[in-house]
Amino acid sequence: MTAQRKAYLAAIGYALIIGLSFMFVKIALTVASPIDTLAHRFSIAFISILIFMICTKKRVKIGKQDIMRILPLALLYPLAFFTFQVLGLAQISSTEAGIIQAAIPVFTLILASVLLKEKSSHLQLFFVGLSVAGVIFMLSMSNGGANTGNLIGSGLILLSALAVSFYNIFARKLTRQYSLISLTYMMTFCGFVIFNGVAIGNHVMNQTLPQFFKPFLYGDFVIAIVYLGILSSLVTSYLSNYSLSILEASKMSVFSNLATFITILAGVILLKEAFHLYHLIGGVSIVIGVIGTNYFGNKRGAS
Repeated sequence: MTAQRKAYLAAIGYALIIGLSFMFVKIALTVASPIDTLAHRFSIAFISILIFMICTKKRVKIGKQDIMRILPLALLYPLAFFTFQVLGLAQISSTEAGIIQAAIPVFTLILASVLLKEKSSHLQLFFVGLSVAGVIFMLSMSNGGANTGNLIGSGLILLSALAVSFYNIFARKLTRQYSLISLTYMMTFCGFVIFNGVAIGNHVMNQTLPQFFKPFLYGDFVIAIVYLGILSSLVTSYLSNYSLSILEASKMSVFSNLATFITILAGVILLKEAFHLYHLIGGVSIVIGVIGTNYFGNKRGAS
């Protein structure tokens, strides 16, 4: 199997896991606060990668300069991405969140043109506009009742999409300089330290530390947090780093749309969430825009 084929399989696996993660986040949030959920998922992720490294006898050698290079990447993904995601999901449905995050490839294309000086064709720009119009339409319709919670939640999900788009751009370079296990370890370690520091510090100040561990008394939470910690935090970090070490950022980002369809499907079928006509119209506009953006980008690159 060629390296590129493996990269595409890794990207598909990443999309499948991320697509279902929205549902598990919603389940975890019924028991724990957003910050506690993040702390617990990265505790599970960090313990898992430590066990993996002990069993495989892998070593990570990272100096101060390396930390300063990798830290900005870790701040984008997983820190900013998952923080905005979980806070947004606390206020809107996983279906709406999934549709909004379909704009990730569009953001990636725009950032690539600005930061990497990649030129876009007129057709690409048209389809970028179509996707953005779909997002705006869906947000305006879903917030037609002036629901401030929905507006804030949608904005937070948009910020999470922007964070992972920046990650898609910057990770391309770092995946060629560091081993995948080194990047994954550092990204997981940063999430573990920061989220636990904030969550435990908050409970200590409020004298509610026992409540930090209380969610583990619920079976649904344990299942959700294990999925989020091992698969959605640890495994996706490795898979995305691997894919970006081989595929271009724009090609990798388009797989977020597969995650969108999985998110919508899981939300409607398993969580019994409502699916309105404006979701369909906005989602179709976003997906057509994304497909057109990447299709004509590939034709331009091949010409």
